[in-house]
Amino acid sequence: ALPSPPRAPYPFLQLEEQPVERRTHIISHHHGMTVTKILQEGEAEPQCWSFSYSQAKLRGLLLEGASLLLLRVLACRQTVPPSLIFPAIDTEGHLGTSSY
Repeated sequence: ALPSPPRAPYPFLQLEEQPVERRTHIISHHHGMTVTKILQEGEAEPQCWSFSYSQAKLRGLLLEGASLLLLRVLACRQTVPPSLIFPAIDTEGHLGTSSY
């Protein structure tokens, strides 16, 4: 067997750990809903994003807790109705769909 070539040292960058705080605020009002996302990394200024959705777009909205409950019910029944799709808010605060 041939000897393996010597390993060249690889440069690396060591970063200090910084706490990351993520918050989501959902406020329901008569026009619809406002979702505000807040991200703060270490001592940096917090970054904020806000999204507003009308009542019409939110019809049938399935929030995270309700989604978990629905998954349990479907698991107990061991069946999923065809085309089971609901409006849902993703981790970024955008309105999308959740299908089962």
